[in-house]
Amino acid sequence: MAPFGRAEKKAPREKWRERVVPVSEAISRIKPGMSIFLSTGVAEPRTLVKHLMASSAANLQDLELIQMVSLGDALFDHKFENNKFRLKTFFSGWVASEAISKGYVDLVPARFSEVPQLVKQGRLAIDAAFVQITPPDKNGLCSFGVSVDTARQAMEKASLVVGEIQPGMPRTLGDSFVRADAFDILVEATEPLLIFPRSPVAEVFDKVAANVASLIEDGSCLAWSLEQIFEALVPHLARKKDLGIHSPFFTDALKDLVESGAVSNRYKGSFRNKCLCSYALGTGELMAWLNENPLVEFQAVDVLGDPDRIRRNEKFMAILPARRVDLTGQFAFHWGRGNLGIGPSVAWEFIHGAHMSEGGRVIVALPSRNREGKPNVLVSVEGYPGQYSNRETIDLVVTEYGVASMTGRTVRERAQALIDIAHPDDRAELVRQAKESNILYHDQIYLAEAGRLYPSELAETRVMGGDLSMRFRPIRPSDEDEMRRLFYRFSSEAVYYRYFSPIKTMPHAKMQEYVNVDYERTLSIVGLVGEPGHGRVIAEARYVMLPDRPWADSAFVVDEDFQGRGIATHLLRSLIREAKKRGIRGFTADVLASNRSMLKVYEKSPHPVKARLESGVYHLSIDFSGRCPAGAEGEGGPCVES
Repeated sequence: MAPFGRAEKKAPREKWRERVVPVSEAISRIKPGMSIFLSTGVAEPRTLVKHLMASSAANLQDLELIQMVSLGDALFDHKFENNKFRLKTFFSGWVASEAISKGYVDLVPARFSEVPQLVKQGRLAIDAAFVQITPPDKNGLCSFGVSVDTARQAMEKASLVVGEIQPGMPRTLGDSFVRADAFDILVEATEPLLIFPRSPVAEVFDKVAANVASLIEDGSCLAWSLEQIFEALVPHLARKKDLGIHSPFFTDALKDLVESGAVSNRYKGSFRNKCLCSYALGTGELMAWLNENPLVEFQAVDVLGDPDRIRRNEKFMAILPARRVDLTGQFAFHWGRGNLGIGPSVAWEFIHGAHMSEGGRVIVALPSRNREGKPNVLVSVEGYPGQYSNRETIDLVVTEYGVASMTGRTVRERAQALIDIAHPDDRAELVRQAKESNILYHDQIYLAEAGRLYPSELAETRVMGGDLSMRFRPIRPSDEDEMRRLFYRFSSEAVYYRYFSPIKTMPHAKMQEYVNVDYERTLSIVGLVGEPGHGRVIAEARYVMLPDRPWADSAFVVDEDFQGRGIATHLLRSLIREAKKRGIRGFTADVLASNRSMLKVYEKSPHPVKARLESGVYHLSIDFSGRCPAGAEGEGGPCVES
């Protein structure tokens, strides 16, 4: 009974419920020849679509279905060979690429950001729109949930707008709200929300991801996608700081990265303090996490894909998982059933935005071989579907074997760098084919066993001289040009100290012999400054085993602008450590008496140095079986026997 003096009120029936009809009634309103827009991915209106596919009603003939990205399964339970309907899509996606290849589905080549404008202008005709939404709230507002692409524009053009209410859909924030009365009719979903389980990460992708992560600095902004490489990236990025997200897709892996504390979005120039995306795909756990989450902003694809907005984010990293890459830098995207990642239409906008972004990079990432053990690094990708042929826009290529820089390099230099990160067992054949194709010099040297023996475990990063970050690794054949540049930076005195003669030139024929080492009898370690792939060689140390005893001759060179930082001392100790592992018992070296700086380097050896002066040259020998007196080793104290 109502309190005294107050009339009893009944809760009014929510007006939107008056427009809820059986699915069969919604299907009956379709007319032959209609173009029907379907929302994308997890938001695919599966109940409506499955009824559409299963119905034999006479009105369902010659239909055109339009979907931004075909990731759902409902459409593809149906055969495309008849004339009931045809699908248009802007990206092949999870299941459509096979049908596209057979000619049953039409692929519309278009940049994602221009699709909403095509709809607005009527260049993409839409008669009806099937859109999945959340249940309306108390204010009558629904959310598009985890697919905010061009549904709003499609609804404005359609003469029939049907909303499929999905109770499992998270309410997302951003440009994702629409009034329930914007729909002509509503149906209630009987099919569950489409969920994508997480995939295990293969070991090779973890190695690729580690190399990609080495290129990403604190404060970088990332585009994210759905392939294994992104699952593998999370532990390698978790210790980064102040990352930003401007991405087509939001995934479980990206949720993990946000929760790790690595993502703050505080330095983004567009949608600061927010992760920006248009779609989300993943597990039920991700869907629950996204529900009304203020950290994530969903925007339509014309906003997300706008290169001008992308470039406002400094250090924007466009990471592009590839299927194949060739020696010139052209590559092919993944194609075929099971592909969940981006394609050329999406990539162009992010590549363009990355190039305009201050400090931005375009990174192509892939394992050196596919699951069948076939090479992914080829002489040419001609004939492969999903090609991206604008090789000039690619900055870096990454495999599990390292990073190859493409920027500013000739085709020959690109080929050398890519061969160095191909699978070791594929490198000799790549060199042969590259010679035949006139990509490499016909006299190019390649030691077939070198790829298998390359001691990648010696790679390390250290800070030298207090503030100089350097990377050290074994020399590669692609270091030829950098080593030549190092030679020509030397003064005449430095050249004489290193080579004991006034050498004036270092041509290709001579330098390629120097950089191609067998890693058994010879070990060369180079020191580089700059980011991986763009590094400049400023130091080199090597030993070469003597033919008559288990000793090796040693030599060092350091760019004169970087001397005095302990670089040569570090290289000496590294060479000694590795030589002892390989059974070498001592080093020899010849040093001009006037080269005091190099003599001081050898004096810092952890083993006694014997020096014999003859004709102005010190002949040094370091016996690894001896030890310097206590207090000298490790402190740079002299340990020399004359």
